[in-house]
Amino acid sequence: MNLKLIKGMRIVAATHNPGKVPEIAALLGQDYEILTAGQLALPEPEETETTFGGNAMLKARHAARLSGEVALADDSGLSVAALDGAPGVYSARWAGPSKDFALAIRKVETRLEERGDPDRRAWFTSALAVAWPDGPCLVVEGVVEGALTFPPRGDRGFGYDPIFIPDGGTQTFGEMEPAEKDAISHRARAFAKLRAALID
Repeated sequence: MNLKLIKGMRIVAATHNPGKVPEIAALLGQDYEILTAGQLALPEPEETETTFGGNAMLKARHAARLSGEVALADDSGLSVAALDGAPGVYSARWAGPSKDFALAIRKVETRLEERGDPDRRAWFTSALAVAWPDGPCLVVEGVVEGALTFPPRGDRGFGYDPIFIPDGGTQTFGEMEPAEKDAISHRARAFAKLRAALID
């Protein structure tokens, strides 16, 4: 079986988050027709795994099985050193059912204040999984290290981007031009590994 992503191929992005689609298209390239699980009205699976890689694989396999197409899933999140790696795989859940990341950001700030730990080191992880409807699944992971800042700055990006400054930078992901963020983000690093494995 040819485990390569062929130009022109239709790929189902296993997400109901429309914010991720332009980012996926920019990182994967314009050579693919990208549909989302949301557009295809596929139900979201229960994310029962305890790692980013496990959840990405679960989502990709679920979307590939239901759509009959090659599926790409991303599971990503913010880990904070002073919170023992939380929110981690529960990053989206901290935003609640309405996906309110302003609420999630306040929760991170409150927990840090409660801990009284001055350490603001944090990192974003992105695990990407590509699954074929009839079996194989590849998982890769990218990480970007940085530090948190409060109050949030910038209205670009999504999720926890407005409080995260990557190492060596002065702007938050929420302040950066999208192309600038895409060049260094956790997702970009994971996509570079994905491209090396399945495209290049």
